[in-house]
Amino acid sequence: MNEEFLGQLSLYETMGCDVDMTCASYKQYRLQKVTEKYPELLKLPQEVFASDPCSMAQTAEVLYRCRKCRRSLFRETSILNHALGTGAAAFAHKRPPSLQKVDSTKCTSYFVEPVQWMEEALLGVMDGQLLCPKCSSKLGSFNWYGVQCSCGRWVTPAFQIHKNRVDEAKTLHIRGIQQSDT
Repeated sequence: MNEEFLGQLSLYETMGCDVDMTCASYKQYRLQKVTEKYPELLKLPQEVFASDPCSMAQTAEVLYRCRKCRRSLFRETSILNHALGTGAAAFAHKRPPSLQKVDSTKCTSYFVEPVQWMEEALLGVMDGQLLCPKCSSKLGSFNWYGVQCSCGRWVTPAFQIHKNRVDEAKTLHIRGIQQSDT
């Protein structure tokens, strides 16, 4: 059997034998297919990009905002979770033996699906920086061929936002009043 077909069947099974377009695994699969179909990355279909949270009505969903200017950047549903890698052992080839210590495996970045505000930076280039659309502060980077997470896992394609550059904002409901907790 074709390995790609087996991968598709496995994904289908992971989604409960139903095509769930909100599933992180499906979103990652779709992004990989986009890079195959549009290798020049010039005219990407709009459905590749998640809606900009600034252009949508406020919901109870968790938002992530630029730490510097507080601009909403992406929603929790845009995060593409990945299995943890082997941590420092994955980077052992880059370090001298005296510095090869085993430390806790922890991701220091969010890997997200592309959001509408990223479109201009992504078109026609394979990799680059992701800057806040409001204050131009560096948030992270992207690479259509992928990058290695701090946990050691390889993520392809990668739209990486550093956790120390954004704040999580949850909506609180207090006696019928909506407030955003930042």
